Amino acid sequence: MATSCRPARRWVFGDVVKADAAVSCTDTCRGSAAAALRATSKPTLTAKPTPARAALISQAFRLEWITIAWMVVEGAVAIGAGVAACSLTLMAFGLDSIIELASAGVLIWRLTAELRQGQGFSERVERTASRIGGVLLFVLAAYVGAGAAWSLWTRQGEVFSLPGLIIALLAMPIMTVLARRKIAIATQLGSRAMRADAAESITCGWLSLVVVVGLLADFVLGAWWVDAVTSLAIVGFVVKEAREAWSGEGCCDDERIAAV
Repeated sequence: MATSCRPARRWVFGDVVKADAAVSCTDTCRGSAAAALRATSKPTLTAKPTPARAALISQAFRLEWITIAWMVVEGAVAIGAGVAACSLTLMAFGLDSIIELASAGVLIWRLTAELRQGQGFSERVERTASRIGGVLLFVLAAYVGAGAAWSLWTRQGEVFSLPGLIIALLAMPIMTVLARRKIAIATQLGSRAMRADAAESITCGWLSLVVVVGLLADFVLGAWWVDAVTSLAIVGFVVKEAREAWSGEGCCDDERIAAV
């Protein structure tokens, strides 16, 4: 529909001629054209994903729901076995499972945000979620460190736990497979949030190895200090993960991915 432009009016006051406040026809038409150009050139943050990207997001959803199902089992068994055996390592392993469960829930929120409101909004969700996860991990590291120091001070160790050993042995291959699939999807999506979630799966796999080593060493050697020492090894993993989540840097760099 063509824009109607009216000629500018002129008012005469004595010897002075003044132009009306209305813009001339040429200026008005040019302004309308420029505004239309800006509107069309502005990036749309709420654009829905393409069919190919939507298919990748669907795969990511499936991976996260599998993660949630496994984390529920892993966390419940690890915490229950840790309480029964007075094992700080197992309880820390179970609490890390809960944090990874929360991470998977946040990533589902991020993927849903992209499907409904576009990639630009989901990127803002990623930054917020990453810092929340970092705070939770710092709290976990503080708890484990304090508990390990208390165990060494009081010379109180754990009791061997067969359920804890079984759940940790199962966690290693499961988390390895999940981490590899998440990395592949995250690379195609270009999502730092999913790469960070994959890094947490990698960390969970390493933590399960630490738990297995600690439980077997305790079973073979019967040393009371094994649980405290292995839990301190877990603190190193958790602090590194917490710093990466808070800063949003190096969450899953190439060297770390290649090691999976």
